[in-house]
Amino acid sequence: IFSETPVLFKQELQNEEAKEGKQVRLTCELSKPGTPVKWMKGDTVLYASEKYEFKQQGTVAELIIRDVKSVDA
Repeated sequence: IFSETPVLFKQELQNEEAKEGKQVRLTCELSKPGTPVKWMKGDTVLYASEKYEFKQQGTVAELIIRDVKSVDA
């Protein structure tokens, strides 16, 4: 029986600070490249938009939040 190795975080998200109206970049690193990533705020799934941009290269996944507001904390 083939058992796939679970994907783990090599580097978890770190808190980032940004001034309101600016952008912030959140980054995590996974143990397996190309793993699909779902970004969430609490129980809400985030989708790509003018506010949210997702990037993924190899094992590194990034979320860019534009026009940061206090509700984005």
